[in-house]
Amino acid sequence: MNMNDAQNSLDQSTDASRRGLMLVLSSPSGAGKSSIARQLLLEEGNLTMSVSATTRPARPDETDGRDYHFVHRNKFNVMISDGAFLEYATVFDNSYGTPKADVMATLESGVDVLFDIDWQGTQQIANAAPTDLVSVFILPPSRAELYRRLKSRGQDSDEVVAARMARASDEISHYAEYEYIIINDDLQKSVKRIKAILMAERMRRARQTGLTAIVRKLTAES
Repeated sequence: MNMNDAQNSLDQSTDASRRGLMLVLSSPSGAGKSSIARQLLLEEGNLTMSVSATTRPARPDETDGRDYHFVHRNKFNVMISDGAFLEYATVFDNSYGTPKADVMATLESGVDVLFDIDWQGTQQIANAAPTDLVSVFILPPSRAELYRRLKSRGQDSDEVVAARMARASDEISHYAEYEYIIINDDLQKSVKRIKAILMAERMRRARQTGLTAIVRKLTAES
């Protein structure tokens, strides 16, 4: 039995059904949350990525319903009015939001939903569904390492890197709003730490929706 099999065995060792949770990862750009998210999705069978709705056009390699739900601006605004989003924001003239109904249906089925969002989106989810939320903020080991990671991407100009570094201080200042803090000094270690958080949070009494029936059987008079 490999490590993943052992993990699955532990996850399935109880007859109690379970409500899924929302695992939110936030960090300043370059701290590594996207890399951690990709690895978690590879290693965790009971975890799926949240699919956002967006008003921006689909790129050639993107599929509606898989990468995003691509919607017209008017429909997006109607969804806001109807309270259909757990969280939403406008970035560079394009709007993005997490459809509430999709996420809630997934949680009801016992599957966990992963979010890669900023502190503002996390605040909105905390207000909308606090008992389903597990929030993790990812810190870089140092500002020098954060700068190195941003530069090593080779995607941004010096001006853009400088802007990201300046914005990082504001983003990091919200760390105390999160339940868990991970210092991402090593990708695999960080993934293991978050998997440990997941295991503990999945076992919370309030999330094990089948416990009442099990306890009644255990305490029933013979």
